[in-house]
Amino acid sequence: MLDDLDKRNTNGNPQVVPRMSSKIGFVGLGLMGTAMAANLAADGRNVCAYVRRPERINDLRALGVSATTHRPDLFDSDIIITMLPDDAAVRDIFFGPLGIAESLRPGAIHLSMSTISTGASAALLLEHERHGQGYVAAPVFGNPDAARARQLAVIVAGKPESYEHCRSLTDSLGKTFVIGTDPAQANLLKLLGNMMTATALEVLGEIVTVLRKRGQDPQQFVDIMTGTMFDSRVHKNYGSRLIAGSYKPGLTMPLALKDVRLALAEAELAGAPMPSVGVVRDRLITGIARGHGGLDWTALGMVASEEAGL
Repeated sequence: MLDDLDKRNTNGNPQVVPRMSSKIGFVGLGLMGTAMAANLAADGRNVCAYVRRPERINDLRALGVSATTHRPDLFDSDIIITMLPDDAAVRDIFFGPLGIAESLRPGAIHLSMSTISTGASAALLLEHERHGQGYVAAPVFGNPDAARARQLAVIVAGKPESYEHCRSLTDSLGKTFVIGTDPAQANLLKLLGNMMTATALEVLGEIVTVLRKRGQDPQQFVDIMTGTMFDSRVHKNYGSRLIAGSYKPGLTMPLALKDVRLALAEAELAGAPMPSVGVVRDRLITGIARGHGGLDWTALGMVASEEAGL
C-alpha cells in the first residue's frame, strides 16, 4: 500500500523532525547530489561529503557541506546517502577495495538514492545485513531544479526500523512515498517511471518534428495538449525545453541509456516485452554515436529531427 508522507508546514515546505546530532555521509556529489546535500546542510544537519577531486571541497563548503577526499572520514556516519550513477559505483564505494561497509559501525544505515537494478539492490541488502547494517532504497524522481526546490518524489522501500531513521531526511528533500519492505520494489518502480518519461520524450520529439516539417508551430500543439489532456509536469516542462532546443544536462544520454537497459532487463525477467522502450534505446545509442552524449535526454527530440532531415 502506498503511504503518502507529505507533511508540510505553513510555508509549503516539508515538516522535518530533526536529528541534528546524527552524522550524514554523502557519496555522489553530481548535479543532483550537490543540491540534495546542500538542502540537508541548510536544515542544520551534519553532512560530510566524500569527493574524489580536491577542487570540489571549497565549493561544497560554500554550500554548508563539509567535504573530504578521505573515505575513513565517513566511517562514523549514522546514515550514508549514495547518489551514484550505476550498480558498480554503489557496490564499489561500500564493498570494493577500501569499501566503507567493513568499517561502518553495526546499526548504521545505507540510504541508497541512486537509480540501480533490482538485482544490485537485493545484493546490497544481503551484504549490509551480513555486516549488521541497515539498507533502504530511496530513488528519486526529479531533475536538479526539482532537487534544489525540495520537490523530489522519493520512493522508499526497506525495513521499517531502518527507513524510520531516514524519514526526516527524505521528507526534507521532497515528497516521500513508502511502498514496501523489499528495497528492490523501489528500484523497479523508479526504473519503470523513468521509462514513462523516456517514451514521452521520444513521442514528443517525433510529433514536434512532424509539425515542423508541415510548417506548423509545435509550441501551439504543446500548449493545447498540456492545457487539456496532458496536464503533467513531464509534458509541460520537457515539451517546452524540447521545442526550444534546451538540452542542458539533468540526466545525460549515457545515463538515460543505462536506465533503459536496466528497465529492459527487468522486463525480460518478467517475460513482459517493452517494444516502445526498445525504440528509445536505439534512439539513445544513435544520439550518443552522433556526439550528443553530453546532452540531456530531451535531446531525443534532436535525434528525431535529424532522422527526418532537419
